[in-house]
Amino acid sequence: MHDSWSPFSYIVTNLARFIRPHEITFSGVNSTLPMLACLMAKRAYDFDFTYINVAGGVDPEPSSIPISSSDPVLAERSASIFANEDFYDLCTRGKMDLCFLGAAQVDGLGQTNVSCIGDWHRPKVRLPGGGGGAVMLPTARRAVTWRTEHSRRTMVEKLDFLTAAGGMHGVVTPIAVFIRRDGRLALQSWHPEASLEEVVARTGFDFQVGGAVATTLPTEREQAALAVLDPKGRFQSDASILLRPEVA
Repeated sequence: MHDSWSPFSYIVTNLARFIRPHEITFSGVNSTLPMLACLMAKRAYDFDFTYINVAGGVDPEPSSIPISSSDPVLAERSASIFANEDFYDLCTRGKMDLCFLGAAQVDGLGQTNVSCIGDWHRPKVRLPGGGGGAVMLPTARRAVTWRTEHSRRTMVEKLDFLTAAGGMHGVVTPIAVFIRRDGRLALQSWHPEASLEEVVARTGFDFQVGGAVATTLPTEREQAALAVLDPKGRFQSDASILLRPEVA
């Protein structure tokens, strides 16, 4: 495997590649990988964008990189402080360009479940709930989610519970990048050490593959920016088991 294209770097870098110049981008609670993606993009790309996070920071310059995406350090040297209701207000007014929102299950329409696994009345697992996702997913101009496990129990034909729907633009997993096309998720690229056949086998919904290619390897600037954010390999180590094998 390419030593710079670990599951950790694959997910973070491909999340960062969804960020566009001069846009407003948001990362929420329990969103460490998107938090790192936004901080990485600030270092790796030659364009400006506004980064808002759930800790309240606007274009912060944190003195350290926290494990939690809600850590107050993410408001250090911030241009201003945003309250939670301000995120929702920005979204509903059509001013939030890109939101990174988590999901336990994703279906082929880009709908998400973060409520429960199994029947709602007798669930196998009770999940934390939608939070602001049910507001932000349909009202942000684009939303992107990620899964650290790519399997038929996370990338599903039918959600166990529909928590949020509307504006899903992309999904990143340890082996693939999907984008929404013609109302459904379509494969954009796959991990160079995986294959199209593996992505198909590990995905529970049907998807278009026309035009999909192996994912472009990280640039030197992307590698360097991520290395600065994770100098001791703490996040890299935590993510070391995510790529293979598929969790049954």
